[in-house]
Amino acid sequence: MSDPDSDAPDAGDGPDAADADEGPVVVLLDVLPNGRPDDDRPPSRKTPVAYGLGTESFRLYELALDESADASVSDRVALGGPAVGRYNEVEYDGLTRNAAAEVEYAVEEIVDAAERRFVDFYNEAGPITLRLHQLNLLPGVGKQLRNNVLDERKRGPFESFEEVSDRVSGLHRPREVIVERIVEEVQKDDLKYRTFAGREE
Repeated sequence: MSDPDSDAPDAGDGPDAADADEGPVVVLLDVLPNGRPDDDRPPSRKTPVAYGLGTESFRLYELALDESADASVSDRVALGGPAVGRYNEVEYDGLTRNAAAEVEYAVEEIVDAAERRFVDFYNEAGPITLRLHQLNLLPGVGKQLRNNVLDERKRGPFESFEEVSDRVSGLHRPREVIVERIVEEVQKDDLKYRTFAGREE
């Protein structure tokens, strides 16, 4: 099994989130009730399979579902819960086409459900090196925009994406910029710096 602590749910994961004692939580990207298409075993020996995106670490998982599990795309499922028999991490290239197409929607759902967590990125982001800041990893954020964010957060912390947009001149889509960066980190294994995906909590 994979690292059971990397996607531990928090109170902001919504009413249908699993209990903390059931381990990491994923948003389902694709559900294959008849098993994987490349599984050559007879249909009676195949188990339902699903692909999910961790709500905390944005890691990708393949899950073997219990035969009686009633699961659909965008459901939240605890990896240690009764619906999941076993699971393992997979790379983006190991996803089905349907699962890959759902990644951005799942990331948007996760960001919306825990807005404060991602707004705090604008409040807490720091330097990576002497010349590179975490804010510069966001698409479209250069030196000037980074400095605008840093100047504004000195006046007080941001409370919402709307407030970030209102207070920071030039940053009109702070939520979408975060979503775009997370999707890039999920899709690409060869990025030198990671801020959201695959990091230990």
